[in-house]
Amino acid sequence: MQLYPLKFTPLFKYRIWGGEKLKTALNKKYSENNIGESWEISDVSGDETLVGNGPLLGKSLKALINEFKGEFVGHGVYEKFGEDFPLLIKFIDAKTPLSIQVHPSNEIAKERHNSFGKNEMWYVMQADDNAALIVGFDKKITKEEYQEHLENNTILDVMHHENVTTGDTFYIPTGRVHAIGAGVLLAEIQQTSDITYRIYDYDRVDAKTGKKRDLHNEQAIDVIDYEVYNTYKTSYDLVKNTSNTLVHSPYFTTNILDVNTTLFKDYSNLDSFVIFMCVEGNASIVCMEKTYHLHCGETILLPAAIQNISIQAKQAKLLEVYY
Repeated sequence: MQLYPLKFTPLFKYRIWGGEKLKTALNKKYSENNIGESWEISDVSGDETLVGNGPLLGKSLKALINEFKGEFVGHGVYEKFGEDFPLLIKFIDAKTPLSIQVHPSNEIAKERHNSFGKNEMWYVMQADDNAALIVGFDKKITKEEYQEHLENNTILDVMHHENVTTGDTFYIPTGRVHAIGAGVLLAEIQQTSDITYRIYDYDRVDAKTGKKRDLHNEQAIDVIDYEVYNTYKTSYDLVKNTSNTLVHSPYFTTNILDVNTTLFKDYSNLDSFVIFMCVEGNASIVCMEKTYHLHCGETILLPAAIQNISIQAKQAKLLEVYY
């Protein structure tokens, strides 16, 4: 069978902090309340997304990798990861703030949880007035001072709060404390991992369980990077109709394309799958004489065997993600 561009059926996740923007802004179809995350492409055990279009309908990522190997993910990717897909792709809507949290490194996650670590990035798609993120610390503190702030309920006083607007981008390496603030809708690209250490959760009670959520401060204390950095936001160029680098990390590369014409892409020198996330407008991807429409809030995966496509748009912004 010839591989083709694949759309997956998203998984919608209830979250204590979830809102309605995935439905109202991104046109997602669900009936539950407080949906905070749309898992677009996932190989997390128990939460695997399935192909939603074409002859491969209903197949999981593992089944596709098992059948097509390097033709699907790229030969180098297959050699490194086998049948594990390395990335998890989401849209996130925070009606109220997420917990302040941190993710472990590959080494610690492997040792403690037999999992990948969780390096990730955020691209802000929409933010309400005065919406902010928490990323890192505002002032240098020791591990002991950090523990004092936790005990005194003053941890927010030493966090770096940053107001955000559409297009703002942040890379969140493992060890960096972070939280999405209320009123932010964003695209998240991360390693395939669901390991999060929650360190502060505003003392709130989950309406579904009637309980406060667990904290993981003992696990987090030795994971946290206590350094202070000059900036936490990623600066980037936005030249029209070309791939502009947002994040180039050992775990994934993400570019942004601002398209208002027909753009031809040749991936013959890239040994990887490519994922497009539409974060603004609408675009069409033409591949092997077939057209695949991509609306804001939709995601599509190009198997590695596909080398040439064209992207057509009057006005669209796409995140281009690959390993």
